[in-house]
Amino acid sequence: MDLLRDNELIYGRLLPVEEPHLIERYNKALQAFGLPATTREKISIDRTGFSPEVAEDLGDIHYLDPNQINRRFIILTPLQVSLPVVHTAFSNTSQLLYEFLTANARVINALTIKDVIYGEIEDSVAKVEDIEDLLSINQVEFKVLSAEDVTGKAAELATLIDRLKQEPEFWRDTAALEHMVGLAKVTGDIRENALVPEQVIFRHNAYWTSHFGGLYVFVDPDMTTVISDPSAPGFRRSRPWQVSYLSLHDASRVYDFLVSTGRVELPRASWIEDSGYLEHRAEMVVRNLIRKAEPGRDLGKVDRVWLQTWIHGHADLIAQEGTFPFLNAAKREIAQLGQLRMEEVRPDRRFLVIRARPDHPDAWLTNRLISDFVPDDFMARYVFNKQGFYRDYEGFDPVWRRHVVETLKDTYLKNKAAFRARLYGLRD
Repeated sequence: MDLLRDNELIYGRLLPVEEPHLIERYNKALQAFGLPATTREKISIDRTGFSPEVAEDLGDIHYLDPNQINRRFIILTPLQVSLPVVHTAFSNTSQLLYEFLTANARVINALTIKDVIYGEIEDSVAKVEDIEDLLSINQVEFKVLSAEDVTGKAAELATLIDRLKQEPEFWRDTAALEHMVGLAKVTGDIRENALVPEQVIFRHNAYWTSHFGGLYVFVDPDMTTVISDPSAPGFRRSRPWQVSYLSLHDASRVYDFLVSTGRVELPRASWIEDSGYLEHRAEMVVRNLIRKAEPGRDLGKVDRVWLQTWIHGHADLIAQEGTFPFLNAAKREIAQLGQLRMEEVRPDRRFLVIRARPDHPDAWLTNRLISDFVPDDFMARYVFNKQGFYRDYEGFDPVWRRHVVETLKDTYLKNKAAFRARLYGLRD
């Protein structure tokens, strides 16, 4: 993974933390979780406070996610709201943290001046043993603590202020008034700066989870749909009256689900021709064919002329595999008819020519699911399905790894927003 790290393709855009008082605060949160303090003078953190350096020292990448449920978090600064989440068992952890940080921005700004915030994203499940455990999670609650208990002291002070206002004789209690002064020295004037988060409960909607080899949950008004390997415990047995179960290996049924629920855009000239989507898929297919036919081939310096020459010289191989000719035929049909007759397309190839509907709330999750059916498109895997990409990367030979890294650097990393907008219609 060193090549990925050096090129900021893993653990990229993290926030460096090297101020001694912030390291001290981070250690207080670690110790509150029962973990040893870090001896490092500099670490980097993501939105949740996860640090790859601390994980390396502890020998535990799950140190903030011990059971891959009830995720822990450490917040040192409100700047974490703009960071990625680089390690999580649930795809919606990033969104939940974003909602919590933005909904309570004023409180977090005030608290992190004085203290470190830590806690858990808590739900009704302590450990996931089957699909029912996942389906029982309808909402999550942020359990928020601080090392110096600023939040607790602020809540106590607020209660005492209320008593002072409502109980005529309370002002005579000298000890209580002195205690209030002591609390105010820690919290400041809570009438001006609220120090207790106001919104801590959030909905737990559609998501992907790493449990049971990777499982998707999509939520619609009348039905919840689980897409996973059928070997997952509880598959087709948990709540069959309100849950539809689809095998992650059944391309036909998964495609029908995405279309019937309005989650995808079918191949139409209106977006296909301007996006370069089919051309991108075709290039990914050809490059993978070259890798398999000539494992040692360095593709770093090849251009389109060389690729065309290779295609002509390996026409039999390309025709036998079939994907490249299919994409060319699809492009011609769309140019002539304005659309593609999907009923004539083999189910597994349908995922090559569809994308998530950009305005759908589940667009990122849907594109992630599509990428599971198009594993040769390593760029789509990296953008939407980093866990899948990193797993694929482990099986790449060194030459292909270098090519993948250079391609991502020269295309996606140069302008992520423009890349996502052109190919997938997604706007940040």
